[in-house]
Amino acid sequence: MSEQYNQARFWRCALQVNPFSYHGDYRGGEHGLTEATYNQQLLDKCLEHGIKVIGIADHGSVDSVDALRSFLEPYGIVVFPGFEIASTEKIHMVCLFPEGTSKDQLNRYLGKLDLTDTKEKVSPSNLGCLKLARIISDLGGFWYAAHITGKNGLLRLNQDGGGLVHVWKNHALVRAGQIPGPISELPFQFKRIVENVDANWQRERPLAVINAKDVAKPADLDEAGVTCRVKMTKPCFDAFKVAFLDPESRIRLNSQSEEQPTGEIVSMSVSGGYLDGLNITFSPHLNTVIGGRGTGKSTLLECLRYALDIQPKSKQAQKLHADIIKENLGKASGRIEMEILSSAQHGRRYRVSRRFGEMPIVRDMEGNVSTLQPRDLLPGIDIYGQNEIYELAQDEQSRLRLLDRFLPNDGDYADKNTLLRKRLHENQQKLLQTVGELDDLQAQVARLPKLEEQLQGYNALGIKEKLSKTPLFARERQISQRATEEIHQLQIGLGALRDNLPDLAFLSDKALEGLPNAALFLPIRETLLHLHHKFQTAIGDLQGGLTQADQQLSTHLNVWQQSLQIGEKELESALRNLPDLSGKSGQEVGTAYQRLLQEIERIKPLASRVANFEKVKDAQEQERRNLLAELSDLRDQRTQSLHAAAKKLNKHLKGKLKVEVVIEADRTPLKTFLLSCRLDGVGEKRLSWIDELESIKPLALAHAIRQGEAKLFSNYGISQLVATALSKLNLSQLMELEALELGHRIDILLNIAHGEAEALFKPLDKLSTGQQCTAILHMLLLENVDPLIMDQPEDNLDNAFIAERIVHELRAAKTTRQFLFATHNANIPVFGDAEWIGVFTAVDNRGSLDADAQGSIDVPVIRDQVAAILEGGRAAFIQRKEKYEF
Repeated sequence: MSEQYNQARFWRCALQVNPFSYHGDYRGGEHGLTEATYNQQLLDKCLEHGIKVIGIADHGSVDSVDALRSFLEPYGIVVFPGFEIASTEKIHMVCLFPEGTSKDQLNRYLGKLDLTDTKEKVSPSNLGCLKLARIISDLGGFWYAAHITGKNGLLRLNQDGGGLVHVWKNHALVRAGQIPGPISELPFQFKRIVENVDANWQRERPLAVINAKDVAKPADLDEAGVTCRVKMTKPCFDAFKVAFLDPESRIRLNSQSEEQPTGEIVSMSVSGGYLDGLNITFSPHLNTVIGGRGTGKSTLLECLRYALDIQPKSKQAQKLHADIIKENLGKASGRIEMEILSSAQHGRRYRVSRRFGEMPIVRDMEGNVSTLQPRDLLPGIDIYGQNEIYELAQDEQSRLRLLDRFLPNDGDYADKNTLLRKRLHENQQKLLQTVGELDDLQAQVARLPKLEEQLQGYNALGIKEKLSKTPLFARERQISQRATEEIHQLQIGLGALRDNLPDLAFLSDKALEGLPNAALFLPIRETLLHLHHKFQTAIGDLQGGLTQADQQLSTHLNVWQQSLQIGEKELESALRNLPDLSGKSGQEVGTAYQRLLQEIERIKPLASRVANFEKVKDAQEQERRNLLAELSDLRDQRTQSLHAAAKKLNKHLKGKLKVEVVIEADRTPLKTFLLSCRLDGVGEKRLSWIDELESIKPLALAHAIRQGEAKLFSNYGISQLVATALSKLNLSQLMELEALELGHRIDILLNIAHGEAEALFKPLDKLSTGQQCTAILHMLLLENVDPLIMDQPEDNLDNAFIAERIVHELRAAKTTRQFLFATHNANIPVFGDAEWIGVFTAVDNRGSLDADAQGSIDVPVIRDQVAAILEGGRAAFIQRKEKYEF
């Protein structure tokens, strides 16, 4: 299967490979291989190490180029033929030429370089390095300075008195140099020069450094310092030269491992609808979709959003999304399929498909349908349609959530907060019930002295002796009721024990099957089963005892009831014989006496229950204090995390953006709560004092209300009317106030100064729409393992900030994160050096993406389309004409 060249990627290159005769000619020894064997082993090493590009560079000779090239090219290895020469300053220059250059052409090129001795291949030219560089450039070639820190290196010569600073600083003609390994391992003086921080050697553009080394025998290709990596869409000489015009993005040493995103949309295909037949393989890095208006760029992004089932946040964006999907996918009942590399599932791959009108289906790569949802695969993905960045900039809570990705790994704050608030609510309900019951008990017990005083009046009439059994019968009724209740409670408790017994029989043969220590678990299973049997037996015995006791109790209570009925008949007879009193018959007086005695006997036991309820109330109040303290600690941890996140963000964006978190600055929840309490005479205007205070805590306010109006005056300076109204809040309202949480505010300040001007930070609400969105995009570009997808970000961005700042951050961020932008602005694909650019066109009323219209800026057709289609396209190229060679 032929290799696809639809996106720029890093290809491994060995740029100083010598033919088989080099070892004997220049190393003073033989490698013992024939030319055919040497070439075969070179090929084997290239295939083993994934080397795609070979630069052939024998000293002043091209005699063996064709033989080696003809051996490698059939296997897809691209060969840049060339040679190595030395300038009059003895700078060694490796010169490479396009892959189709013949040996005869190369010999003619050598003839133009004024070599001092054409037979002595290592003799230098009569021309200086810069003169040779111009000639090589005019011939369409490319050269790099070999071993720049070595004996005949560009830097070493200057240190030895060669005076070659002027050569080094000529960034137009001296673009690349070879070092033996990582920059970090260079001697200090060389390291500073290569990193372009030595003032005496500072270049307008840093030198592109590569790893390369004379390959004298095939085994040399095993060494790390022999190869480097060059980013190209399709390995070819034109793309190779373009790469060295932007080495920051396109050249990597072997020590610079290529980082890959952990969350990625690998590919996407659409069948049916406006984008029918679309099939894209995305780059893991920066992808841009370009094309005229109406060609399907927005449709592509909204289809992607639809497949992932991620709804826009605002109602306006939701409507636009629904309209696009219905119009461009719904009429043909289209289907979208995507391959996802999941960050949350440890880099596993999945396929997500969605047909219009149906829910997404997630499958693993074996085709099994997963229980995961698309958002589970890429939980941190950011997708923004047209104008959604602006809407995000206006929403306080959305801006606050942007800080979440910078927080330490305490993402369970919301869960902990929810759990604590739930426990506080449960505590509130229990405490309110306890207080209510306690108040009722205390009210009843408070009646006891008055009732006993009434009883003394009856006793003075001599009724007590005549009705002496009345209080005794009342006590018997209390005992009977208590006995019945206790048996009932035992039945409830036993039922709860039975229902909550753990499953001690879980160690089945199937559970142990295949375990290496299964035999060791057999005695454990026996112990658990024995214990399970004992519990079941004990519960059975208890149930039997309860049933028997309940039956016996029923029998005994029936006997007692019969005796009570006889006694009560005797009482009725005694009542009829009581004398009339104060207009009441004797029987009425006796009945009232009986009721009084029964009420007294009912209330007396309640006094002990009051003490028990007070203990319960004290325990619940302590539980509430503990929960409130735990909630306060959790909120403090959150506060510290937010401050740390802001500090981290400010460090990342130093000089560009400032983020400040104002804790509990949003007083709206407090005002809303107090208004809902319908305080007497207190409306919204009388609550303005809440916003005027520098700091206010709902818990502290509740505490002050409990202490009374004087405390409210001293702490908050509010009016008498408001203080009186607050003091009337009931217990339930006070507890709700204690747990109330105020919102935080995030202040964003953008440096609006351009270039090297002194920083000038302005808050978000003082910025233009474009600047507001630029500030938000600064934050979106940082610290996320999942893709960022945006539709026409330039619609709401300041164009100068795109060119000066956003693109710079994008170039750095794209090494570890995938981006997909639909855009009309050339700055993003050009200055961002997009790895994949897709050119959309409209054909027969359908969006189309031609296979040949995909790739990076090093593809001529892509470069032409960018210049023709994008706003400011040619102007953007002109700004870097050296890079794009207009």
